[in-house]
Amino acid sequence: MQFSKILGQDYIKNHLVKSASSGRIPHAQLFIGPEGSGTLPMAIAYAQYILCNNVGVENSGGNEACNLKFESISHPDLHFIYPTVTTDSVKTKPKSTDFLKDWREFLAENPYGSLFDWYRILGVQNKQGEIRVEDAQDILKSLALKSYEGGYKIMIIWMADKMNIASSNKLLKLLEEPSDKTLFILISENEEDIIQTIRSRCQVLHFNGLSEKTIADALAERQNIEPRMAAKLAHQAQGNFNKALQLLHEDSEDVVFEKWFVDWVRGAFRAKGNAAAINDLIQWSEQIAGLGRETQKKFLQFCIEMFRQALLLNYQATSLVYMEPKIEKFKLENFAPFVNGNNINDIFRELSDAMYHIERNGNAKIILTDLSIKLTRLIHKK
Repeated sequence: MQFSKILGQDYIKNHLVKSASSGRIPHAQLFIGPEGSGTLPMAIAYAQYILCNNVGVENSGGNEACNLKFESISHPDLHFIYPTVTTDSVKTKPKSTDFLKDWREFLAENPYGSLFDWYRILGVQNKQGEIRVEDAQDILKSLALKSYEGGYKIMIIWMADKMNIASSNKLLKLLEEPSDKTLFILISENEEDIIQTIRSRCQVLHFNGLSEKTIADALAERQNIEPRMAAKLAHQAQGNFNKALQLLHEDSEDVVFEKWFVDWVRGAFRAKGNAAAINDLIQWSEQIAGLGRETQKKFLQFCIEMFRQALLLNYQATSLVYMEPKIEKFKLENFAPFVNGNNINDIFRELSDAMYHIERNGNAKIILTDLSIKLTRLIHKK
């Protein structure tokens, strides 16, 4: 993967090329950036630059056979670790190597893809993905072998914040006593989710969300859409190239999330002084509770953003409003007056608490029913 094919992030590209060319390669690096900012493709391009002895942002000019291996993500000195779950074919102790074919297809389709996209490929259902101790043991085995081409061995750990305690402890020992010519690249969307002892042993690089111009230009060039539509999608994507692609192909989960959200708030409005309407909220809670936990968490995060957009619109910060709900007879400007400074903190807190309890395997039906009843009170707060 060429650095020039990666959108934006020019400062980081130049830093990585310069440090690798001068031989100053830290043994452990942590790439922190929001979804769709390019942390994973940057890590792959960096690995290719090092392993193939390439030059410049074109990431070429080195070992041609090595570069060909990277086209299919099959270089023997490049290893990946990522969150997994048990499936019909892997019933116990799943690890990254069990899903290597799926992973390569995921990268080939869209290296900017999100964790949620990966979970959809795995079919997580009601499970939650994590990086287990079996993955850490695989790291030990892989790095114990000599490198295939006599150079570096590179381990990319995607969504490193999903490591459980056992795997984190094993990785920590490797970071404390790294073997020669071994490079770890950890990737996460939130630095605080990585345990401090691991963070302290990594050189941290922060990625910003992509600019609207960068996304719009890429959509116009790569997807062949007219500039005005590209600019509109780039604005709605909020720095996330993966989101822009989903909006373009109308493949975003936001479409169904909008319907669930509108059904929810409409039920909360009807429930005031109408005990019978509580049944609608209970049925809604049962519907959402029947989904996988990862989908539930993603939906609640969407709700937080929808309330935030309504608040911004209520306080006339229209330049920051990018959501355009497509549900019939639901307009954000009509909903906005019900989201204000007196209730927004409580709404955010209740949504965040619900996400916290769902993540810890609480009973989703009880959690969502409780949240819905609380919303009926908060949404009418003057």
